[in-house]
Amino acid sequence: MVVKMNVGGVYTLLAGMCITSCGLVKKETVQFARNTSHNFKFGAHVAAAGGISNAILNALRIGANSFAFFLKSPRKWDAPQYPDAEVAKFKALCAEHKYDPMTDILPHGQYMINLGNPEPEKEAKSYESFVDELKRCEQLGVGMYNFHPGSSVGSDHKESLVRLAKNINNAIAETSFVKLVIENMAGQGSIIGATLEDIRDVIEMVDNKERVGVCIDTCHSYAAGFDITTEEKLAEFLQSFDDLIGAKYLCAIHLNDSKAPCGGNRDLHQSLGQGFIGLELFRLIANSKRLEGIPIVLETPMDKDDSVWGEEIKLLESLIGKQKDDAEFVERTAHFSKLGQKEREEHMKKFSKKQEVKAKRGAKTDIISQLTKKRK
Repeated sequence: MVVKMNVGGVYTLLAGMCITSCGLVKKETVQFARNTSHNFKFGAHVAAAGGISNAILNALRIGANSFAFFLKSPRKWDAPQYPDAEVAKFKALCAEHKYDPMTDILPHGQYMINLGNPEPEKEAKSYESFVDELKRCEQLGVGMYNFHPGSSVGSDHKESLVRLAKNINNAIAETSFVKLVIENMAGQGSIIGATLEDIRDVIEMVDNKERVGVCIDTCHSYAAGFDITTEEKLAEFLQSFDDLIGAKYLCAIHLNDSKAPCGGNRDLHQSLGQGFIGLELFRLIANSKRLEGIPIVLETPMDKDDSVWGEEIKLLESLIGKQKDDAEFVERTAHFSKLGQKEREEHMKKFSKKQEVKAKRGAKTDIISQLTKKRK
């Protein structure tokens, strides 16, 4: 039998059997106390296998104050519609456990969706799935939907931005209230959204700007070349965001360290404090008044046991009020940095080798250019 307690704003579920208004739910893994005594909505991208209502229980189990999940398989276009009973259960569990679906839940769009695709058939397929997911959000009463802006697939980049904005406008016209939250990207290949200018340009083309927002991914930002590792550099990045896009559009954070070095353009998430970003950024985020009240969602590596996210949420909560020179924080910074040292060294070698190859190609191109000019 589970005992649920609320002590000083901290909700906890003890291991065993949980009786809720929605039925008997077996829980066998570690339970983390949910702390609602602060204003941060730390959470994680949880599983929804076996029914979307399970996402709520999975979030609750790790002590999350916000959460993300996939509305359907991220790698299959088609999916059955939700049974009415499952939708009712989702809403009941949100109410019971005090998750506001309009502000605390940030479903993640399918990876295959590419609204900037230059091939009409593929663009149409993406749009169909995109609208289906938005309607699923509204069916659940969920107020935000996060998605990757896609890729130009080697075609004209600006034309892809126009296609993306067109599809956002059409999708808004087909739905009622869900906010479309664009995620910034790491910048590999022909990806859209690695620059703040990309996101600005798309939002400028959106007709109903009340229905669009932005999610900043810390790993993507760093990999795209934005050094956000210190208080000064983070402030500089956020100021650039405000100047180019606008502060009001920041709706959520995806919280990840990075296995790739700054400017590596690789989307490789790492556990907090173990990557190239380091623990200081996450201390700064846990003490930012600006970031209170919006979903701050972990997407760090997890191998079957999601208790790692419960531990990271507790880590983030422990950083609230901590100063940079706090002895415990300094010790933790060194500890997590050491855990990730080997992987950082391996990825730095790969990055350095890649930079050498690029430099050689650049030098070769320059020589050919000079020879061509001399012949003329």
